[in-house]
Amino acid sequence: MPAALSLRRVTAAVAALAALSLLLPARGEAPRREGASIRVGLVFDVGGRGDKSFNDAADLGLARAARELGVTTEVLEPSGAEDREAAMRLFAARGFDLVIGVGFIFSTDVAVVARAFPATRFACLDYAAPPGGALPENLAGLTFREEEGAFLVGAIAGLTTATGRVGFIGGMDIPLVHRFEAGYRAGVREVCPACDVSVAYAGTTPDAFRDPVKGKALAVSQAAAGADILFHVSGATGHGVFEAARDMGVKAIGVDRDQHDEMPGTVLTSMIKRADVAVFEAIRALVEGRFEGGIASFGLAEDGVGYVREGPHAAGIADATKARVSALAARISRGELDVPSR
Repeated sequence: MPAALSLRRVTAAVAALAALSLLLPARGEAPRREGASIRVGLVFDVGGRGDKSFNDAADLGLARAARELGVTTEVLEPSGAEDREAAMRLFAARGFDLVIGVGFIFSTDVAVVARAFPATRFACLDYAAPPGGALPENLAGLTFREEEGAFLVGAIAGLTTATGRVGFIGGMDIPLVHRFEAGYRAGVREVCPACDVSVAYAGTTPDAFRDPVKGKALAVSQAAAGADILFHVSGATGHGVFEAARDMGVKAIGVDRDQHDEMPGTVLTSMIKRADVAVFEAIRALVEGRFEGGIASFGLAEDGVGYVREGPHAAGIADATKARVSALAARISRGELDVPSR
């Protein structure tokens, strides 16, 4: 298990270690091949470990790398913007080989820190490159074609709804979540052109991903208006969506990882965003000496997105629906069906 560190004195520690690092000999450009000698630091996004969503999925990939590749890992849970940058600087100043930021919110900070520590490799999940901005050569932006996975659960919703109305509840109103919305709408429309999709967002700041009270209120409103399946893309805010779905007697669709156990009997399926795959592959590339900066995209073809479709956690999906959605997934993977991202 990765070791969790406190951030109480991170800023002071970073300053001291950064100064010390200037006195140390430069590290070589080629990564070390032995897994046990490679250290990987991961900094969580809003919600931290235990969010049962994107952070936990990334943590699974880190744990897998420690288990299968033998790398040494540590994690930090920031409490604010200053802590995010400080945490990455701390890992880099301590000589870690790879530093990973979990979430788009790291995009600006990770680029700044990567330029300050050119001998360290960095990766950012959900990296959002600034318009016209070039990535530092030591930074890998790990992105996902979320719209492809959202398309599939949208098709499930469209084939399963009894009312002809389904809902989408996003966390922060940003382009990243808009991609989920666009894919979901397209999936519903593909199988049920007459269906209506209600859309609501919890807010415009990162706190929108950790507001279950707001999530519950939005979900209650949509269910009261007739939506009988609600897809949330809202981090910890989704806990409120699940509670509302249970109380209103409708179904919910989870996100990022299998969220069935959050509300058994209520969660119809979950769209899977394989942060674990992206984290593991970035670390494996480092261990194998082929880590490269630039943008890497994970979609259906790369097993980067998908949905819960087998076992008891998908028992509420009709066999005919599974067959239809599997055929759609195959077409997307082969490039025969384009999914809109906005």
